[in-house]
Amino acid sequence: QVQLVESGGGLVQPGGSLRLSCGASGINLDYYAIGWFRQAPGKEREGVSCISSSDGPTYVDSVKGRFTISRDNAKNTVYLQMNSLKPEDTGVYYCAAKPFLCHPPGLDDFGSWGQGTQVTVSS
Repeated sequence: QVQLVESGGGLVQPGGSLRLSCGASGINLDYYAIGWFRQAPGKEREGVSCISSSDGPTYVDSVKGRFTISRDNAKNTVYLQMNSLKPEDTGVYYCAAKPFLCHPPGLDDFGSWGQGTQVTVSS
């Protein structure tokens, strides 16, 4: 049974940083892609970044140069380092898993999801 648990969210001022973690159990990250998604109030969930053994990492244009995705296979954990945060980065951040490749990157392609962690960027 696949289980994903996000952590690391919180309240941060604009320009600040947070590091999100996605702990995975029931899967081997060598064979799975992990994506980060976010959903702002009143908006659709969007893909933020993805990493796998065979493709990626990928980033949505709005976070390129500010966010970095990485993974520690020994800990079965994927991280999202978020720097220079902006108010528009506010939302619930989810990690999700799909076999092998980040591509195709659609939400429906990811079959396992975590419960989400809230990120609020505000002064």
